[in-house]
Amino acid sequence: MESIGVIFAMLIAIVISGVIVRVIPWGIPLPLIQILLGIVIAGVFQEGMELHPDVFFLLFLPPLLFLDGWRISKEALKRERASIFHLAFGLVIITVFGLGFIIHWLIPAMPLPVAFALAAIVSPTDPIAVAGIARKLAVPERILSILEGEALFNDASGLVAFRMAILVMMTGHFSLSEAVMSFVWVAFAGFCTGIIITWLLSFFRGQFTKKYGEDIGAEILLNILMPFAAYVAAEHIGASGILAAVAAGLTMSYLELSGQVSPLTRMRRATIWDTVQFTLNGMMFVLLGEQLPNIFKGAVQVVQQTGHHNPWWLIIYASVICLSLAALRFGWVFFSIHVLRWLKKTPKNQSQQATLRDILILSLGGVRGAVTLAGVLTLPLLLPNQEAFPARDLAIFLAATVIIISLITASILLPWLLKKQNLAPQAIARPLHKQQTLALQMAQDAITKHLSGLLPSLQKAYPQIEPNFYTAVLERVLVEFSNSLDPDPDTNSESYQKYLSEKQIRLMAIDTARQTIYRLARDQKISDDVARDMVKQLDFDEIRFTP
Repeated sequence: MESIGVIFAMLIAIVISGVIVRVIPWGIPLPLIQILLGIVIAGVFQEGMELHPDVFFLLFLPPLLFLDGWRISKEALKRERASIFHLAFGLVIITVFGLGFIIHWLIPAMPLPVAFALAAIVSPTDPIAVAGIARKLAVPERILSILEGEALFNDASGLVAFRMAILVMMTGHFSLSEAVMSFVWVAFAGFCTGIIITWLLSFFRGQFTKKYGEDIGAEILLNILMPFAAYVAAEHIGASGILAAVAAGLTMSYLELSGQVSPLTRMRRATIWDTVQFTLNGMMFVLLGEQLPNIFKGAVQVVQQTGHHNPWWLIIYASVICLSLAALRFGWVFFSIHVLRWLKKTPKNQSQQATLRDILILSLGGVRGAVTLAGVLTLPLLLPNQEAFPARDLAIFLAATVIIISLITASILLPWLLKKQNLAPQAIARPLHKQQTLALQMAQDAITKHLSGLLPSLQKAYPQIEPNFYTAVLERVLVEFSNSLDPDPDTNSESYQKYLSEKQIRLMAIDTARQTIYRLARDQKISDDVARDMVKQLDFDEIRFTP
């Protein structure tokens, strides 16, 4: 019962953190508030909540990585693939070896494989934490695309490197050729597994719903189970479950374009996934705060083994790691930009070339978060000989400190740099304007063609209706469609003013009807079931007319 109480306390803390971040005016990142609330929970319950590392990994990472792969812009991913590749794979390799040797030199009591594992797990970045910091600022579209793409794939590369380092620590054996072959197999098989599992589940789902119809609850549950199925299948064959979850998300984004899912299912599915994402991210940061006191005690004991009895050495270790991490990231971003410019033979006077400020934004945008926390907590508790895993608490404490310091640094410096960018939100969205205009025009043409073909059959089916009625309906539908989706409407045009007026009237009518139905239900003049069904339909109508 005590564990159930801790879980409910953590969930309540997540809700409270969302309230606090909207109320306080100082712009404190949401993860920092959740960490502080976790520390409060630890003080109240006086014990940490233990989870088996593999169970923790399975519960938290697959859905988060699946959702990242699903929602990332594929056009931006393709356009910035070179920059994303350099950061997601090249920077991870540099970080693992460079930072790993620095950590081992700094803390001799931490074995080299553990140092490499720690370096690998602090290499993945968290775009959700950055978005929380810069949600009210104008982030250049290209930089945001690079940060999101990097975070998607360096999750996979960092976690694969992390697991390889742990395997070396557990077995005491390392071979470069075996490591390379293992990485290729783990990556390739994991990626293919994610694609195959998602496609198969979607195919059988489509065949079943064609014959027996669609059940919204089952559809959403199947969608939530997809990343877990891909992860478990990949792990079963010795491949990367992490890459399988990422590949499953990417595959899902393409399968979704088939349009076989009903609109209602899409709406409810999106809402549930937003809740899952918010809850899992919040749970991990609250869990970090909840475990920090015990982690700190274990880290102090490891520090004492190095000959230092002052716990302030923990801060020194963490500061050196963070500075090294920042220097490696800044140096690699600077190097990659110049290498890509040389490979593309980009003129030095090109207006779109990266400035020092862009490099600093990319460097500070590498905030660590959920994946780093989830990964480091999966460090084994025991070695194969049943001895305690060396420096486990110290590694977890240092990873947690890197998360906190990166969040604080980004929350202070990143807004300042982004304000200096002085970009209007409209300017950020301009690259998408042509695509939106094209989509609107093509959709209008298709609507006109199909409705024009439908009118004769409607006139035949309902001969008592005058032909002018159908013409007026067609014109009104096209105007309403154009005004609701036009990325750059003429706000002074008569048609747009009529559209806004009609929308306001419709929304007022819907709200009045809803309040009337609620009053009738309260007065027991209609049943609750009737009220719920009618209000649900009114809610759908309101969503349709609300941007």
